[in-house]
Amino acid sequence: MTSALTAPASSPAAAGSCPYERSVAPTIPGAAPQDPFGLLDLFDEGFVSDPYPWLDRLRSEAPVHHDPATGLWLVSRYEDIRRVLLDPAAFRPDNAQNAVTPLGVPVLRVLARAGFRLRPALANNASESHAGLRRVVTRFFNAQRVAAAVPVIERIADELLDSVREELAGAGESDLFSAFAHTLPCRVMMELLGIENLDAATLVRWSDASLELFWGRPSPARRLELAELVGEFHQWLTELVSRRPAPEDSFVGALARHRLPDGTLLDPRTAVGACFFVFIAGQSTTGQLISTVLRRALAEPGVWPRPAHEEGFAEAWVEEVLRREPPVTSWRRVTARPLELGGVELPAGAELLLMLMGSGSDPDVFDAPGRMAPGRANIRHHLAFGVGRHRCPGAALARTEAAVALRAAARRLPGVRLAPEAAQAPTLGLLSFRAPLRVPVVAPTPSA
Repeated sequence: MTSALTAPASSPAAAGSCPYERSVAPTIPGAAPQDPFGLLDLFDEGFVSDPYPWLDRLRSEAPVHHDPATGLWLVSRYEDIRRVLLDPAAFRPDNAQNAVTPLGVPVLRVLARAGFRLRPALANNASESHAGLRRVVTRFFNAQRVAAAVPVIERIADELLDSVREELAGAGESDLFSAFAHTLPCRVMMELLGIENLDAATLVRWSDASLELFWGRPSPARRLELAELVGEFHQWLTELVSRRPAPEDSFVGALARHRLPDGTLLDPRTAVGACFFVFIAGQSTTGQLISTVLRRALAEPGVWPRPAHEEGFAEAWVEEVLRREPPVTSWRRVTARPLELGGVELPAGAELLLMLMGSGSDPDVFDAPGRMAPGRANIRHHLAFGVGRHRCPGAALARTEAAVALRAAARRLPGVRLAPEAAQAPTLGLLSFRAPLRVPVVAPTPSA
């Protein structure tokens, strides 16, 4: 099986029982100094909870740094990342969706039984077919469609917030992640794409399992559990793509009519690959963005009341969160030939991890980057959605959903505040995805 989401056998992470185990060698008098980044672990709870000190240090001391634990070259300066994204010929996207942790034979067997095999379609597609497939997606999520979707987003947001208000009235507390942020984008996407006869919770579970399996560091037993869910997801997508006739105005219908550069109709496996990417990006990562937007707005003094009353504030706040704390924290590329980047000579086949989250805090680009400043002059210069031919085609919808969600929550929950346990709430810590997994809130006190 050679799925685009299967780590190659030659991956640097393939050796050893756990690809991320590392030991710290003792200091020997007179010996050469150890790697100052030897303790960096991209999956460590400390890094996940507060990555900024590491990102700042990488950017200033080692902007192109080889991480022996993952085999990846960490690229942390804004200009270097932008250069990579704008040159897909030299920095190919082939590894963008490869499994971070080797899946192992038992997992591959589970996926094979489900017929799981994704051909490059969007994020990891460097072929001539990419431009046409991207046009299908961007046309379906263009400005006109996004504007028309606003009433849908508002309606679903109000329905979910009704339940939150009931929880607050009864129990005095609620979780804006599970009750609101995590569910809203899935329900919106299902309506926009015409998905019926499927429970939203099931689609969320499939999407989250896919992210954890391919971008996480799960145990062998957990990988088997996730593989079963991913297999179910793939089988459902295959059935969805195979249904005929597909509605003319549906996303699947547009894929069914799409022709490749050689004039042939798009094959079903590539259509499934496109749906796999769009469904995950359209719900899980957007839900992560909304969760972060809400959490940051509640934590920042004086911010929560403003989205409900100030025109444009919700949009400006979302943009600032995208700069400072994007849900997609990094992305991968591989060098097509030997070249120089950030003063470092890289061989052909070097796998890069572009630290998108760190690029938004580059002081050479953004003044006082640690300060949340909605409305800063160059706010749209961030790289949270990428740049160039692989820029996220659903960026407008994600921005709109997050702004509508923030505005609706601030209006419907005017006195709500973070619960004391919010400081200890868990954070999603996958290689390229980060967000609060809980946003616990409590009802306002009677005097509030």
